[in-house]
Amino acid sequence: MAFLPPIIYSVWIRNTEKYNRERWRSIFLCFLWGATISVVAAIILEYILNFSLTPSINDKDYLNLIAIVIIAPFVEEFSKPLALRIKLIRREINEPEDGLIYGAVAGLGFSATENLLYGWSFMTEGLIFFIILISIRSIGACLLHASATAWTGYGYGKTIIKRTSIIRVLPYFLLAIFLHATYNSLLTFDIFGITAGLFAAIVLSLITTKIVRNKIRSLDRITN
Repeated sequence: MAFLPPIIYSVWIRNTEKYNRERWRSIFLCFLWGATISVVAAIILEYILNFSLTPSINDKDYLNLIAIVIIAPFVEEFSKPLALRIKLIRREINEPEDGLIYGAVAGLGFSATENLLYGWSFMTEGLIFFIILISIRSIGACLLHASATAWTGYGYGKTIIKRTSIIRVLPYFLLAIFLHATYNSLLTFDIFGITAGLFAAIVLSLITTKIVRNKIRSLDRITN
């Protein structure tokens, strides 16, 4: 239940491209990196940043706000697309849409392991709540991780193809952080009410995923 939806989404995203589809081995490696190295790196970085802020911030609510809306989105959107720097994957990025695909797949690998970790805690709530909560994560969180990181991947892919400075990835990286932070805010803080916030978060994930897939299709037609 933790890994199957992200795997299905990865196949779905990969097959959005009609021409010159990405090789399965590079897709698998990208997913695996997101599910392992990216998760470990994110856990370590989040711990370091949270620990460094704790002595200077006495208000736990404020610290929690920073952790959820700033630290987590920044760290996770930094660690996930590092998969694209692997030589095998980097070599496969030769079309503008490729960065979107690999970024999304890395995000889905990350979400698979995150689902697993959250799933263990959900089990203590009982079977019904476990099914409900893991189902929500399988839609909202998985697609959010995919669509947010896809944009960083797109920016990085453009720097590879055009051989420009890595600094040009920054606007896309900031967009990924913004999408992630918005999703976290909708789920965590009582902005519109719990139910409305959950609905808004899922809608955000669905819309951003649709935009990413439309972008892949349009770029695929242009380059072929």
